[in-house]
Amino acid sequence: MICGLIYPQKYNLNLKFIHMNRFVLSLATVFATVTLFSCGAQKQGTSTGNPSSNTSAASGPSASDWKSAVKGTWTLNTIDRENLPSSFTIKSVFEEAPAECFVGSTWNFIGNGKGSITFNAQGTLCAPGASREIFWSIYNPGKGLGEPQFQFKKIYAGDKAKNVTTGYRLDLSYSDGNKLVMRMPLTVANGEAYLVFNFTRSN
Repeated sequence: MICGLIYPQKYNLNLKFIHMNRFVLSLATVFATVTLFSCGAQKQGTSTGNPSSNTSAASGPSASDWKSAVKGTWTLNTIDRENLPSSFTIKSVFEEAPAECFVGSTWNFIGNGKGSITFNAQGTLCAPGASREIFWSIYNPGKGLGEPQFQFKKIYAGDKAKNVTTGYRLDLSYSDGNKLVMRMPLTVANGEAYLVFNFTRSN
């Protein structure tokens, strides 16, 4: 049972991930799906230093820097809740599976944009061994318009990446080559909260 309101957000993306349109689902849909999506916010942290440190847009890594830092294979170790009341229930992340099913998953980001998420967690609602094909990139809003973000879209059998126009964005918070932190902003009734995705490099 949900003890508070969560307003999910999702992005409509053009073929090159350049522009976005944002919409908020109706309350009826919120209660029906209880699915949380990523939304836009400024990046925190840099490619070096403390993961919780803040930097200005002027000194932050470029989209190209982030692409190099993100590329590779990562294990998602934990998903932390930041400013999210314990009474809120998260039943699905990325319209895919409960948060706990993502813990231990392997995220593979190939340089040409192809990638995959392979699930390893055991659980009633989890599917260990299942893999979701994705297409990823670094969203660059342009000089002075915000910070780069990680974005991806799910590719189902028979889909072509260029024809999929909706996806998800996460704030890029920190990377030191072996650790990667991305944050999903969530709009809740009493303000803004985050799901924090903590990765370690697998190769």
